[in-house]
Amino acid sequence: MDKLRGALDFCIRHQTVLGYSVVSLITAASEYIFSAVVFKCPCNSGNMLYGSVFLIVPAFILFLLGYMVNPKTWRLLTSSCPSESCCSRSAWGTCARYCLVLVPVTARASVAPLTWIAVALLRASFYECAASASEMIKNFVCRGKGEECRKLMVKIPCDETLSKQISGEFLSLQAQSQLLGWLLIASIMTVALISKCISHCYSPVSYLQLKFWKIYSKKEHEQFEIKAKEHATSLAERNMNCFFEAADPAPFQTPSNDDWRKISSSYTFNSKEQHYSMIHKYVNTNRGNSVKFEEGDQNPPVLGFVDEASANESGF
Repeated sequence: MDKLRGALDFCIRHQTVLGYSVVSLITAASEYIFSAVVFKCPCNSGNMLYGSVFLIVPAFILFLLGYMVNPKTWRLLTSSCPSESCCSRSAWGTCARYCLVLVPVTARASVAPLTWIAVALLRASFYECAASASEMIKNFVCRGKGEECRKLMVKIPCDETLSKQISGEFLSLQAQSQLLGWLLIASIMTVALISKCISHCYSPVSYLQLKFWKIYSKKEHEQFEIKAKEHATSLAERNMNCFFEAADPAPFQTPSNDDWRKISSSYTFNSKEQHYSMIHKYVNTNRGNSVKFEEGDQNPPVLGFVDEASANESGF
């Protein structure tokens, strides 16, 4: 039992990394199936288009899907279109702030497509097919070897012996693809590490306070789920009783549209006020009626978990 509890605690503490790992494994498995079962290089002048489509289009679809399944995307977009002119200064400021918040969303949405491209390059099937019809690769490999070499290049994906005969002292197409794959993986890991270091370096709070903040954020959203279900159940029971019993409804206090809008807006950090969420800020500013409620700096990247946790709890 203790081992099971320890395993669960480990999964909870590292759920982000584990989530990325699961997405990457599923993507790699999908690429393997496509490469082994679906992909059949035509070995003619259409190699470039065919190979490029299998390499890029699934990655683009996975990128769009990453945006669609991320609840933070819909949290930001819901009721975000301004009623005033889009060219107003406040509208441009809102767009700039949304772009800043969407940076981590884009990073998450890029995990699956980058995994697809990296795995595809390591397996080399898609690149080999596309590069075999590339004029640039032909000019590079077939320099001084005549027109026959250029004609045979498109046949390389269907005949492994041709690659050894034509490539000669140059890297084979398969080797080129694998080299690009490892360079892409190294670049991704480097950018991820640098981004993580920068976000923590510019954190407005200390390490332990940040840890406490994440715990508070999680517990607050757990309580929100509980209270929201209780409140919704009570309201539904009152309405059903009034409907079936033909009785007048009793007074029932529920948050107004303006209250919901205030706590649903994107979190902004203010170094002068110690608020851990929009609900915390709402409660401490007289239900959001104080001028302090509108105060806030740009949302630091390291504090993206505040809105993220709320969006994940809401489920859409």
